[in-house]
Amino acid sequence: MDEIKKYLKSEFIEFERTFNKAVESNVSLLDKIMKYIVRTKGKQLRPMFVLLSAKLCGNINEKTYRAASLIELLHTATLVHDDVVDDSSKRRGFFSINALWKNKIAVLVGDYLLSKGLLLSLNHKDFRVLEIIANAVKEMSEGELLQAEKARRLDITEAIYFNIITCKTASLISSACAAGAYSTCEDENKTLLLKNFGENVGIAFQIKDDLFDYGKADIGKPTGNDIKEKKMTLPLIYTLQQCDKKTKNKIISIFKNATKNKHEVQYIIDTAIQFGGIKYAEEKMKEFIDRAFDILFQFPPSETRDYLYKLVNYTTERKY
Repeated sequence: MDEIKKYLKSEFIEFERTFNKAVESNVSLLDKIMKYIVRTKGKQLRPMFVLLSAKLCGNINEKTYRAASLIELLHTATLVHDDVVDDSSKRRGFFSINALWKNKIAVLVGDYLLSKGLLLSLNHKDFRVLEIIANAVKEMSEGELLQAEKARRLDITEAIYFNIITCKTASLISSACAAGAYSTCEDENKTLLLKNFGENVGIAFQIKDDLFDYGKADIGKPTGNDIKEKKMTLPLIYTLQQCDKKTKNKIISIFKNATKNKHEVQYIIDTAIQFGGIKYAEEKMKEFIDRAFDILFQFPPSETRDYLYKLVNYTTERKY
């Protein structure tokens, strides 16, 4: 990751300048919260995908920096709203916005971030980029609602799971790659290629995230958290297909009660390992990464392509 940031050093400086300017406010409370958000920012993977996809297709320009800023503004807005919905008090090891300023302020901050991103594009007439990213917002909302609907009924199939994560997670990485590509070449064929590339990377990224729930690493959220929140992910979906009826009924019973019991959570984790759910999810993750690389290698060899390859590997080899 440090190597990639070093390669994009000058571009990242300009992106952060554009982003910081975009979140400026004359309202003192908002300005204070925006500075806190900037100070507690995460890995900024999505802006990296914008910048590298843009560089793969042409020369990075002001439209690219606006696209990267819009992606990061949107992503940050969704995280702020997610923390309200999930009643989370921590984000990336720091107190969440809702924990410090309460839910009402957090919702308004999320709305503010989204509106600033929209205005950044509209004021510069970046209509195609805005269209690409607005579609991701729609899909993310649909994915969240589909997951909420299915969580109540516990009838998520593998096909539905992939539909959910394609909308929830992959759509934003996909739009980051597409927006980056379009910002430097305005070529719809290349834009579509990078969109499909990003979608495959995004699906693999989410499977990796789901696998963390079955591990022991310190990843900034409690192990087994998805289980406690009744989120049916790929390791468990596969396990329920493979296990005997008695085991299946026990797992479903634990899920229905939204257990906080660490022994019951550990039982589900151990069962997923026993029936090959973890291994199956890892194999699926690799399939999507291979699809992404098949698309990436349609572009001519270059230093940028090499770094995009490294960034994709990072998404599935990361420890948190």
